[in-house]
Amino acid sequence: MRTLVSLDLSSNFNLFLKLEKPNLRMLIQNLIELRELYLDNVYLSSEATEWCEIISSSLPDLRKLSLRNCNISGPLDHSLSRLHSLSVLQLDHNNLSTAIPNFFANFSSLTTLTLANCSLKGPFPEMIFQFPTLETLDLSYNMLLSGTIPQFHQIGSFRKIVLTSTNFSGSLPDSISNLTMLSYMDLSHCKFTGSLPNSIGNLAMLSYMDLSNCKFTGPIPSTLAKLKELRYMDLNSNNLTGSLFSMYFDGDSNLFYVNLRNNSINGGIPQSLFRLPLLQKLILSRNKLSGKVNEVSTLRSSNLEVLDLSSNQLEGPIPKFFFKLERLAELSLSYNFFNGTVEVEKFQRNSNMEVLDLSNNQLEGPIPRFFFTLERLKELLLSYNFFNGTVEVEKFHRLSNLRTLELSYNNLSLDTSITNSSLSIFPNLYHLGLASCNLDKFPAFIEQSNVTYLDLSNNKITGEIPSWIWEIGNGPLKLNFLNLSFNLLLDLEKPYHFPSYLFVLDLRSNQLRGELPLPPADHAFYVDYSNNNFEKSIPHDIGGFFSSVWFLSLANNSLNGAIPTSFCNATFLVVLDLSDNNLSGGIPPCILKIQNLGVLNLGRNNITGNIPDTLPVGCSLNTLDLRENNLGGNIPLSLANCKSLEVLNVGKNNINDSFPCMLSSNLHVLVLRSNRFHGEVRCYESWPYLQIIDIASNNFSWYLYPESFLSWGGMIRDNDEQLRLNSLQFFYSGLNDGWYQNNVRVTFKGLDMELVKILTAFKVIDFSCNNFKGGIPTAIGDLNSLYVVNLSHNNLIGKIPKSVGNLTQLESLDLSMNQLTGEIPEELVGLTFLSVLNLSYNKLVGMIPKGHQLQTFSPTFFDGNIGLCGLPLNKSCNNTERSGALPKFKNEQWYKKNEIHWDYVFAALGFVVGLGSYLWLLWGCQGLRQKIFDQIDNVLAKIFDPQNRRKRHGRRVVRNQVIRRG
Repeated sequence: MRTLVSLDLSSNFNLFLKLEKPNLRMLIQNLIELRELYLDNVYLSSEATEWCEIISSSLPDLRKLSLRNCNISGPLDHSLSRLHSLSVLQLDHNNLSTAIPNFFANFSSLTTLTLANCSLKGPFPEMIFQFPTLETLDLSYNMLLSGTIPQFHQIGSFRKIVLTSTNFSGSLPDSISNLTMLSYMDLSHCKFTGSLPNSIGNLAMLSYMDLSNCKFTGPIPSTLAKLKELRYMDLNSNNLTGSLFSMYFDGDSNLFYVNLRNNSINGGIPQSLFRLPLLQKLILSRNKLSGKVNEVSTLRSSNLEVLDLSSNQLEGPIPKFFFKLERLAELSLSYNFFNGTVEVEKFQRNSNMEVLDLSNNQLEGPIPRFFFTLERLKELLLSYNFFNGTVEVEKFHRLSNLRTLELSYNNLSLDTSITNSSLSIFPNLYHLGLASCNLDKFPAFIEQSNVTYLDLSNNKITGEIPSWIWEIGNGPLKLNFLNLSFNLLLDLEKPYHFPSYLFVLDLRSNQLRGELPLPPADHAFYVDYSNNNFEKSIPHDIGGFFSSVWFLSLANNSLNGAIPTSFCNATFLVVLDLSDNNLSGGIPPCILKIQNLGVLNLGRNNITGNIPDTLPVGCSLNTLDLRENNLGGNIPLSLANCKSLEVLNVGKNNINDSFPCMLSSNLHVLVLRSNRFHGEVRCYESWPYLQIIDIASNNFSWYLYPESFLSWGGMIRDNDEQLRLNSLQFFYSGLNDGWYQNNVRVTFKGLDMELVKILTAFKVIDFSCNNFKGGIPTAIGDLNSLYVVNLSHNNLIGKIPKSVGNLTQLESLDLSMNQLTGEIPEELVGLTFLSVLNLSYNKLVGMIPKGHQLQTFSPTFFDGNIGLCGLPLNKSCNNTERSGALPKFKNEQWYKKNEIHWDYVFAALGFVVGLGSYLWLLWGCQGLRQKIFDQIDNVLAKIFDPQNRRKRHGRRVVRNQVIRRG
């Protein structure tokens, strides 16, 4: 044994050996000629000072040491530096928990260094990259290990570099091309930035390249096409731009895997990608690819198995050649603009298809019959298209492997009758989506299925929810997701027994009545009973049933009584919505102590008392909506603990307090209207995201301070148009749609409207009906993204500042019932979107400026200003009056106060009749209602598109969806 050169006691297949008798010292103390020691997966359970000393003192000439997964710990002892001849050091999967010691610089003969998953931290010495003999370096899965890749000034020996899931950063040096022997490079899940160097195309031996999930920018180097040995290329989840046409891969390429997902690559898709003879997986999803996908007339023998082009902007018909790819098993084209019918004549050559996802496009026509013959198909997703016709469920009987079927939101009707009772329909189906499929009853075939995910929402199903629906499934795979929302259901058939693992239950927007049904405790995550007719009080022990729930909405029912304190036991609550009921009593103080609570909506009830001052440090509240109750007292000071607060709505209560300056700087919406707030509005903290501030109908006084206006950065236009089209919502989980939609009621163009979706572009200031005095600050002109300004019914004096002309997005300006003087600024003529301008009952003089729509407004908007003249007033101006001097006039020619304008009366009457007919049709026809709701986002996007607005100066726009569902 003394002459033994190599010892390998490694345990394979994770079958650990434990080195006790003999221990490590006894094992190697006499092996003086040993040059190689392999103890992988051998349980040593030794600290660094022990095993480092034993090995270095007993085996000073050791060249190869492998102690992977040996349960040894760090930090690495300096005694290890005695191993000057070490060429291979492998310590992967141990808890070393240390920085790389400086003595590693002594291991200049290293060819292999692997320290993966060792809890290493601190900076990695750059000099190790410069070791001339180093061929393999693996530092992966050390999240706290940082460093950069240095310049390589000479030809290196590297064949493999793995830095995945570390904290390495910086850019890739151009000199990486000197690593001419490099064949494997994995730098994924790091923080690398900058452009990919063109010199990367000189790595002629490179066969595996993974640079995914970093922060690389710029175009993909065209030189990558020179890498003939490259087989695996993954660049997904970076910020890469440019066109794919910069890379031309010829027929000699060996690529079998290409993943460019989640970048910003634009333009079309080159045909050359589909001609790569060895390519098996092509993933281009979540980019900005656009245009038509051209047909490929001549295909070489294709090995393509996965083609994912989802979440792009591709359009036109689906190319026929996709259906000639005989080995294709997964085709994902969802979230594009593909249109027309699906041509499937030659699709029959493909018998390997397992996943077919065409959802969220603009495809039309009947569902191709050949889809029903794809016997290997496991997932068929066709939702959110314009497919039409009647689908007979019996046609699916050949798809016995089908696990997921999504037909939701098309123009389909479903024939659920089964004439052959011996047929087994969907024996392996787990996910079934039939939303908006014109169903008027529960499909009987579901009762015999093993479905765990069932969506029958937005149909016309009436009557009772059958008790058998809670029993579908097989063994532990019982129903866990059920969405029956937006139907006409009345009751739950009794007795009913909710399945034990029902995670999601969505029964909103039906006509369900009686007491609240309570699902089994501990397992429900999402429960929505809103917009029904549930009545009586909330069960006092409800919190015990929802101890694991994240989302709970009982909004818009007829519930009464007090809010149970047992809600405080639901410590995982993120969203609690009890709004629009008849609840009374106070707010249980412990509810506000729930640490994870992000949304609390108790609005429009009869709640009394004060708002509890119990919000904890680290409060997670994003939205607090207590509007239209009978709350008094103050705004709790502990609300300052809620650093993420975006929406505070306490409008229409009896709160008696000063302005709440302590609120989060993240605030977007603040509604204090119709309370008893008082004092000045002057804060020394800025609210850079504030977009709606409504403090109307209070007792605020003093001045409008310019510094307040200048601190509201959210009302200053930005150039991020995509951000402007977002809505203000709160993400609570991946369950159901995962978003809680904030809403607010505002006075817009003289109408009191409920905005059930608040676009981040919608900017409002409403200070009306207070006691503000002094002038209007010129700083208001800096808030150039405002849509609504209402300063009416105050005691403001002075001139209307010319800077108001900078509010080029403004659509409603109300300065009525003040004491403003001087002329109307000519700059108002430039507000081309202005559809409401009310300057009545001030002390304005002179001619009303001419141009654009100012002469089209009702004369009543200028009433009460005895010195004004010109259209639309029935009073002409003489030369003196044009100069702004106070005009002479006769009372009977100035203002006919009591005249009835019958044209306005009849116009209003016609509008009311038409609107009533429309709303009646909308309520009675759910299919129409859902289609209208589905188009709302597109309409809003078009309305808020600045380029679209510039093309249509004369139109009157609606900024938000104002129809409240249910």
